[in-house]
This record gives sequence, C-alpha cells and structure tokens, in this order.
Amino acid sequence: MNKFIVGFIVVAMMGWVASVILTAVHFWAIPLIPEGANLPGSMQVITSQWAYVGPIPLATIGAVYYIVMIALGALWLSTKNERLERLLLPITGLGFLASMGFVYLQLGVIGAVCPFCMMSAAATTILLGIEIAVKLRGGAAAAPSVDASKVWAVVFASTMLLTIFAMWILTVLPLPGGAA
Repeated sequence: MNKFIVGFIVVAMMGWVASVILTAVHFWAIPLIPEGANLPGSMQVITSQWAYVGPIPLATIGAVYYIVMIALGALWLSTKNERLERLLLPITGLGFLASMGFVYLQLGVIGAVCPFCMMSAAATTILLGIEIAVKLRGGAAAAPSVDASKVWAVVFASTMLLTIFAMWILTVLPLPGGAA
C-alpha cells in the first residue's frame, strides 16, 4: 500500500510541475504576446476563453489542487487516516471530471492540444486510479505508517526542486513573442 501512496505523491508532483509551468506562462509570457498574434496550437488552448475562471488561470487552480494533493498524500502516508482516505476520493473524482471536460474542450471545441494540460489530465486520472486501487485492496491502513519527519522532509525538498525545474523548463520553451 505504501508504494501506491508514494506513487500518488509522485504523480501529484508531476501534475504540480505541469501546472506551475502553465501558470508561469500565463503570468510572464502571455502578457508579452502582441495583440492579434497568430498563435500555435498549445498557445491557442492557454489563451482561450476557457483557460480562465474570471481573471484566474485554470493552471493556477490546478497548481493549488496539486499542492493540496501532495500535502494530503504525505499526510495519508504518515497517518493512514481513514477519514482522509475517504475525503481524497471525491476530491480526485471531481478533479478527474474537470480534467475530462478540459480535454473535451481542447479536442472538440478549441481544436488544439496543450501538452502540459494533457499531462495534468493524465496525472488526475492516475491519482483517481491509485485511490481506487488502494480502496479495492482494503485501504491504506493495511500497511504501516511511515515516519512523518521522513515523509515531510522528502516531500518538501522534492517539491522545491521540481518547482525550480519547472521554472527552468519555462526558459527553454519555444514561447511566442520572445517571452522566454
């Protein structure tokens, strides 16, 4: 069971990376794009009317979702709390449904695909699959808890390193308008 939960945390971290990259594009690259520019596929998705909830980029909401999943995954690994396990399933279920809606918008409405958006959708799908697998195998309590000091130190350091990696990725992306 612990391997499943560690996998849950790692997948949430991959979703975090994708969402942080997209959030950075929204905040630092999109403002540099000239008005009326003809944008390639993935930028059509990122700049579409469906990429925002009011003034907030969906990617930012996704980043919050994934950092919460990372934290809840670490808590789940270190406590094996059954209430937490029951709470996670509907949260990731909603995340999965939202992701499927966003995939539909890309493929069916916008007609373009954003690789980082698809990475996020895949991460949410895998998170839900892991939770269902844990539930079908009797729940996380079937394995011993992991020492919280070890879990949180590794999760914190890994998340910080992945955030730095995400910012580096932004510098090598072929963004329009010389934004990188």
